[in-house]
Amino acid sequence: MSHEFSRREVLTLATGGALLAGQSRAQATGADAPGRAPAPALEFNPALRPLGSRDGVYTPPRGASVMQFGFDFPEASLELDSLLFGFRVQTFENVYAIDPASTQITRSAEGVNLVASGMLGSGGQVKVPGTLTVRFSRSESGGIQWQARAEMNLPVKSITSVVRGLPRGALSVSCGKYQDTKDDERIFEYPQLFGGMSTPFVMLKAADGRLFELAARQEAVRPARFFFQPGPDGYRVELIHEQEGWARSTTVTTCLWRVGQVASYEAAAGAHFAHVERVYGIQSWQTRQDVPSWMRDIRLVVSIHGAHWTGFIYNDYARMLEILHWVSSRIDPRQVLVFLPAWDGRYYWNYPRYEPDPRMGGAAGFARLVRQAQQLGFRIAPMFGANSANRGSQEFPQFADACTEHIDGDAFDLNWVDWDNDRSHEGWMPFMNLAVPSWRRWLGERIAAVIRQFHVDAYFLDIAGAWENNRKGDMYLGTKELIADIRTQYPNVPPIGEMLYDAQMAVIPMSQVTRYAQYPAGHDAYVRSFQHLSRPAPGRGSTGVHEAGFGQYEPQITADQRAIPTLTVVDDTFTRNRQAMADYIASAKAWSPPRP
Repeated sequence: MSHEFSRREVLTLATGGALLAGQSRAQATGADAPGRAPAPALEFNPALRPLGSRDGVYTPPRGASVMQFGFDFPEASLELDSLLFGFRVQTFENVYAIDPASTQITRSAEGVNLVASGMLGSGGQVKVPGTLTVRFSRSESGGIQWQARAEMNLPVKSITSVVRGLPRGALSVSCGKYQDTKDDERIFEYPQLFGGMSTPFVMLKAADGRLFELAARQEAVRPARFFFQPGPDGYRVELIHEQEGWARSTTVTTCLWRVGQVASYEAAAGAHFAHVERVYGIQSWQTRQDVPSWMRDIRLVVSIHGAHWTGFIYNDYARMLEILHWVSSRIDPRQVLVFLPAWDGRYYWNYPRYEPDPRMGGAAGFARLVRQAQQLGFRIAPMFGANSANRGSQEFPQFADACTEHIDGDAFDLNWVDWDNDRSHEGWMPFMNLAVPSWRRWLGERIAAVIRQFHVDAYFLDIAGAWENNRKGDMYLGTKELIADIRTQYPNVPPIGEMLYDAQMAVIPMSQVTRYAQYPAGHDAYVRSFQHLSRPAPGRGSTGVHEAGFGQYEPQITADQRAIPTLTVVDDTFTRNRQAMADYIASAKAWSPPRP
């Protein structure tokens, strides 16, 4: 493929500086909010730039890299302001570029429209039928926002927007701490469990201090991928919208994407979370109705571990009660939440029966633990797996249809843990989908049965923050339905989740993982959190039932700590490290919760 401009020109574009092209520019009117001064119109060049996928990036890569085409995939790009926009459409059988010969760029009342009435397949060598329509406008913050719609003869899997013109810099992903990715190519995905994103928002901070927002304004929880590919002076960025796998269609419309320089982190993040709050109906922590009064008073979480996957018992029910009697002499129990991972015997292996373990004291022992702990003033939250089930259990056929498949049809299993330490991951646990009625009904009935029989105060949903695109249904909506069903029966028993993504703050008021370090209000205005069950215990730093094994125990509770202080109790914590427990509890008594 030939290029009509120099590499230097492409790299200059990538810095976000002035465009070198000499063609005349057209202007499109911008949409203005009532009472606001007219926004600057989008500037655009109606002639597409004949770029390829390797323009402006290191070839070969200089750092860690991801899989790539081994040729220059065509990326004819539209010049808007100081940015360039290209597009790809992925079906389930191939990937397509827009055909520049069949593409028109026009201005509209809202901004600029790109309409491609033909596509290119085979890496640009073959013309194929299909259309792509993209509508650009000016965002209220002064950047560029757009939405793309593709129509093909086959079901569309995803649509990629390729953005050039952003400088190199540090990345704050999902309002996390800034990270220098150096020359590495990096993929971040919302809300996939291992994708590193709990909200589809990235802030790029250039070396000169300028801030650039990249965000997806979604109306429903859907996959949004952000791929940063470095070059000498700037990034080539891919923003990928993936269609929900349970609703295959030959026509797909993306979310509203946003890119542009912003005045401040706080203003951009605040506007992003205002959108999230509106779309999902998230209530403030101060006014939300699913928070019982006792939950607002919690100042310490005592995480007492039960039985390891192997069957090794850290603490049986009698020992747990002994520990709580001692804790009650150090702090007002009404300020303590007792979290019980692996209360039901062998961790994960026994999922999803959720019954007291005979070796730990049976139903009578567990009932005595809960009853006497509550008489002291403690609140009790046992742990349940939101998406975990042992394939070999006798109950499994009742919900076997709820196993998760990726959108391409391959199985998605919960197979990333080496439980038996043979240095290979286990494969006996499929990932269960709460969108499927059989699994949602089974889990809901088991949680309700434990609440009904033992009168626990809350229930913890393990890996609640996992959302995987699949062929059977929306895991977020399934989670909402599960919680709503339980709340109908037990309105004063709240859920607690693990690793929440943004939308889940609407239905889960407490989490085990604190989010949004660069913009704490995005979390603290809505929910509270405590530290993870893998937090090392005093002494040798055991992580108890969690597969990490051991880590460094950190006794400090800092003045700015946002998470509720959490004390992990394993087999030797109470017997050998009681003074460390006492010291930590004393520090927790002085801790104050964050102010939204």
